[in-house]
Amino acid sequence: MPILVRLQYCVIFMYPRDHNPPHFHVVGLDGRDAQVRLGTLSVMNGTVDRRAMKEAVDWARANPDYLEEMWNDLRNG
Repeated sequence: MPILVRLQYCVIFMYPRDHNPPHFHVVGLDGRDAQVRLGTLSVMNGTVDRRAMKEAVDWARANPDYLEEMWNDLRNG
């Protein structure tokens, strides 16, 4: 499970060869996790606290090219 970034309230990662649609995983400090769809940044399933989700979505908005590149690399590699 490649960790893409460790933030103050969460960790963002992707699994190699994960299922579609393209998404990333967010794990909050309390261990809860959610899957967030690339592009729309909507929660596909799971839950994390608001602070962790806001931090993750803000980071994802600032790094869409990196997320897409990592998704493609991990899906095809």
